[in-house]
Amino acid sequence: MRNLFSTRVKVILVIAALLTAGLAILSGITNSTVPDLLVKGLLAPIRGAATALTNTAEKYYGYMFRYEALAAENEVLEARIAEMEDVARQADSVARENERLRQVLGLTAANEDFKLVDAYIIGWSSTDWENTFTINRGTNSGINQNMCAITATGEVVGLVTEAGLNYAEVTTVLDSTLEISGTISTSGYNGMVRGGYVDGTETLLRMNYLPSAAIIRNKDQVVTSGSTVYPRGLIIGSVVDAGFEETGVAKYALLDPAADISALEQVFIITDYTTDTGTTGTTGTTGSEATGAATEPAATEAATVPTTGATVPGAVG
Repeated sequence: MRNLFSTRVKVILVIAALLTAGLAILSGITNSTVPDLLVKGLLAPIRGAATALTNTAEKYYGYMFRYEALAAENEVLEARIAEMEDVARQADSVARENERLRQVLGLTAANEDFKLVDAYIIGWSSTDWENTFTINRGTNSGINQNMCAITATGEVVGLVTEAGLNYAEVTTVLDSTLEISGTISTSGYNGMVRGGYVDGTETLLRMNYLPSAAIIRNKDQVVTSGSTVYPRGLIIGSVVDAGFEETGVAKYALLDPAADISALEQVFIITDYTTDTGTTGTTGTTGSEATGAATEPAATEAATVPTTGATVPGAVG
């Protein structure tokens, strides 16, 4: 045991001697004292840790600065994208309006007596029994009650039922209270057209009081018969189905409206036109078409309706 202790002491002494010699040699080479070398040796790990911490801090600071720069750049890009999207929307709007104006030019060329006022839709009111919208023009633009509203291609939209100074309310053809005297253009059969008021036909029109012997074909076009409210020949819709009234005495036809009511942005109000008899229309006329009262077609009109052909229960393709 005494020998083992002596050996340990010897080893320690040898190591101490070697360290002392090494420090002395290093001191001579670096011109530093032994205490300086000891301090530097003790501070080296701390200095390394501080350097690593500084580098990490600089890295995260650079990351945060870069993040802020990227966020600012992203905001600029988003603003530019929003501006470009706005320009694209305006371009689309201008393109649609130009197309409508070209169509209106064709409409006025074919109907030189029409005086039209354009208006944009600013509000809707639609229920199961009512279908109306508000436009941004009124009496100060020459628009009054009982004036016909059409699309740029001459499709019937509805009738002005209320007019204020700078607004007007239009009741559309889909409204169950509005009636229009119509004619099947291919056969000359006359009837009264009103909005679909039965479940399942809310988006369709119904043409009543057609002769029981009338031959009604799918895709037959129905136009306005002409009155002091609606000029003659405006497109109302096309036949998609037909059948007999409950009484079995007359027929009816279901029509797909020519005007896509739900997609409308702009309409044109006919403020003045010349009727077939040479009189001026849209002068505040009241009557069955303006008020929506259900009336049978005149007997004189019925007498001119073709009545030949086999009776069919519905439209034939």
